[in-house]
Parts: sequence; structure tokens; C-alpha cells
Amino acid sequence: SYAALRDALARELTETDALLVVGGDGMVSLAVNLVANTHIPFAVMPGGTGNDFARQLNMPVHDLDACLDIVVRSLRTEPVAIDLGHVTSTRDSSLSTYFACVLSAGFDAFVNERANRMRRPRGRSRYTWAIFFELVGLQARPYELTVEGQTRDEKAVLISVANSRNMGGGMFVTPEASITDGLLDVFIVRPVTRLRLVRLLPSVFKGEHIGEPEVHIERAHNVRLNSPGIVAYADGERIGPLPLDVSV
Repeated sequence: SYAALRDALARELTETDALLVVGGDGMVSLAVNLVANTHIPFAVMPGGTGNDFARQLNMPVHDLDACLDIVVRSLRTEPVAIDLGHVTSTRDSSLSTYFACVLSAGFDAFVNERANRMRRPRGRSRYTWAIFFELVGLQARPYELTVEGQTRDEKAVLISVANSRNMGGGMFVTPEASITDGLLDVFIVRPVTRLRLVRLLPSVFKGEHIGEPEVHIERAHNVRLNSPGIVAYADGERIGPLPLDVSV
């Protein structure tokens, strides 16, 4: 199980020079939660469905030989410190977890939950199909959003807190996000029709949605998300129900 693997790795990390994980963003999630706030570096060999963290590192995820060369070289060089998102719950004191890419808490989270249940197709197209299935029940949801201590009400169909550029197997939701700037990017798509969202989605894969009237992005160090009945995901892993606090 995930918990058993995490515990086994944690016992070994005291004498570990570096941690290399082979897989997708779920394995990256395991890695960052093991090495966060330590001096142990980690590297990733992309072999999952989305590989969004590897994409953030500009790895050619469809050329495994080239990725292997990059990994081998990286293990011989000085590691680079990166930002992580840190999630805690206002209701569950035991919830404390890190993420490398994006926390989703809206339509994007529903898509993630559906995609994780799907066995076919493989690769990025799984998320595309999940998007279209979820469009059938599309509706804007009310959120209480607190950014840097300032609380406001938002109505949105899609809301994410991003540490990096990518989610969903290559969607550039926050194309200007950086894993070294000490900030999170809050991504909001305000109420839209199904047709409008369908027209927006192809531009998200290219990072060309910035500037559209329904799209809002702001940067922050601390964010609180609250909405009834919403379960958040981060890097493909189920985190828990809102309200949640997210910091960098």
C-alpha cells in the first residue's frame, strides 16, 4: 500500500544520498512528502499517466532514453531547492501534506476523481474523456476564498492553487507559475456555460487562456478554500474535504 511504502522509505532515508522515483505524479507526491524540509534530493523518471512534474522540469516525457540521461546527469550535479505547496485542514489536525504541482478544488477535482477511476484509455486522453463526462453535470459552485488573509465570496466552475505550470497531463493552467518564486498561483474560472468551457479547454492545453474574461489568476503565499461538498486533489492524490489551508 501507499502508506506501507512511505513508511518503508522513511526508515531508509536516514542513510540515503538521494531518492529516485520511477512513475507519475503520484510517485512524485510520495517523494516530496518524504524529503520535504530535508537535505535529501530527489529525482523523477517519468513513467505515469500525467507526468506533470516531469513536464515542469522540461523533461521529454515521451522519450524515456533522453529522460534517463537527464536523471543520471542530475544525480551527479548539485541539487536545486524548489517550492512545495503545504496543505492543512481546519477540521482535521492530522492532515498535513505537501504537493509539487497543483491542488484542485472544483470541476478539475471532479475530473481527477473520475480519471483515477478509469482504466481506459491510457495517457493524457484519459483526462480529456473525464473532462467531457463531467461536463454533463457542470455547474458553478459557491466558494469562500481567503487570499493573504482577505476573505471574499467567489462563484466558480474551476479553482486550483498551483505551485507549477501543469496539471491533467499537460494542461498549462498557470503558464507563468514557477517552482522557485516562493509564491502560489490561484487559478479561477468563473461561471461559464458548457459550450464556453469546451471552447476554453483547448486553449488551456496551450496556455493561451490567459486574458479570457472568465479566467482569473493571482499570486499569494497563503490561501484558504472553503465550499460545501468539495473534495480537493493534489498531484492526482485525494487530499480531503474543504475547508483547507494552502501555503507555499
